[in-house]
Amino acid sequence: MILHICGAADWAEVGEDGAYRPPSLDDVGFIHCSDFGTAHLPANALYRGRTDLVLLEIDPAKVGVPVRWEDGAPPHPAGVWFPHVYGPIPRSAVVGVHPFTETGDGGFRLPDSLAHR
Repeated sequence: MILHICGAADWAEVGEDGAYRPPSLDDVGFIHCSDFGTAHLPANALYRGRTDLVLLEIDPAKVGVPVRWEDGAPPHPAGVWFPHVYGPIPRSAVVGVHPFTETGDGGFRLPDSLAHR
């Protein structure tokens, strides 16, 4: 499974038979995703203070488009690679939607619904 951070309202706009298509797909040609061990990295770098986020839990075998593990853009200083989805994500490929909020110390971590997998 891979994860994608998005606003709850953005996800709510996707129809039952629809697909999620964030601006990054048009801007850079792919959708930025993470794995269970790296979701906190972009969250802490880009989403501090946001209270409206969810984590989409995505089955890469169901997206129907290429998923490639690549370095970040820009590359992560520790050499971490991230999954990039090269097309819209069908709603049917999203197997879970999890609230994603900052902890009391101001950083993000996986929600309990994902932390013990």
